[in-house]
Amino acid sequence: MNENSGIRVGVRIPPCDRVDRLAGTARRAEELGFDQVWFPDSQLLWRDVFTALTAAALGTERIGLGSAVTNVVTRHPAVVASAARSVAELAPGRFTLGLGVGNSSVGPVGMRSSTGAELRAGIATLRALLKGEECDFNGVRSRLRDPDPDVPIHVAASGPRNLRLAGEIADGVVLLSGVSRTTLAGATARVREGAEAAGRSTEAIPLTVSAFCAVTDDVEAEARLLKPICASIAQNGGAPFLAMAGIELDVPARVEGVYPDLVHAEDWDAAVEICSAWVSDDTALRFAQEFCLFGAAKEIAERLTALHADGVTDVFLQHVGSYDPPTELIESVGSAVLPALRPDVSR
Repeated sequence: MNENSGIRVGVRIPPCDRVDRLAGTARRAEELGFDQVWFPDSQLLWRDVFTALTAAALGTERIGLGSAVTNVVTRHPAVVASAARSVAELAPGRFTLGLGVGNSSVGPVGMRSSTGAELRAGIATLRALLKGEECDFNGVRSRLRDPDPDVPIHVAASGPRNLRLAGEIADGVVLLSGVSRTTLAGATARVREGAEAAGRSTEAIPLTVSAFCAVTDDVEAEARLLKPICASIAQNGGAPFLAMAGIELDVPARVEGVYPDLVHAEDWDAAVEICSAWVSDDTALRFAQEFCLFGAAKEIAERLTALHADGVTDVFLQHVGSYDPPTELIESVGSAVLPALRPDVSR
């Protein structure tokens, strides 16, 4: 991976196409100087995440690979351990196992997200299996053959309890708070509390921030596309989180006419129009300016530098949408933002 001393930059690639094509997308990100590619896991929306990671491992040489994120609800911890080991041995030192509570994996099949206790137990089982230790499964003692104890486990979190849990037990934390300095400060404080309670140093825990990004000279036009994202955050208990940045929203618990949900809407233009009932153009612009990386390449590079100064070690960038690869984002960031961020790195 890139050995520069600044923030590491990754990009999210939804497994929305044949995995051989996704491997080509990952390879292009590698060519342009990205440090990592992250693949989300949602079995009904996309191709299998570990199949995509395997193809990317075989199709790249340097770039880091991560799941962002899988879970221990739709996938048994033993299944996750085996899959993680399988990818890690194809890409030694490059794979990160990202875990979360389930969200878009569990909802479409009528299951509930992991509780904190279930996530803690799942991670403990994963670690034991990856170390080759025996585990008890309903009275049956079993272990993983050919384990790999060096797979780092990063936990994605947004609420205070899971942020503290991540600080306590994870090898790294994926912060779902966007790049707002106000909300980031609150999130990192909770991670620090968990780390300190466990006698750990926060400095030793990588902090990855997830952020929507667009290199553009017309932020207002691009910001309109974020309306379903804003509405979803407010709809799912994030209204206080938005209010910290001066964004007041009241979105009904159920929004008709959007499938499967606001964040992963199949008809994005229709979702934008529907959400305009609660999210104004001005609000969407405010959200883009506060929580996202929208703007000219130099401005984005400057904000990334500031994030690093605030203790963020990694960022992974997302484009708006779930069913097309982030080709434009990879090209624009790779050709303009990364050179501005790392002017001394030969390309």
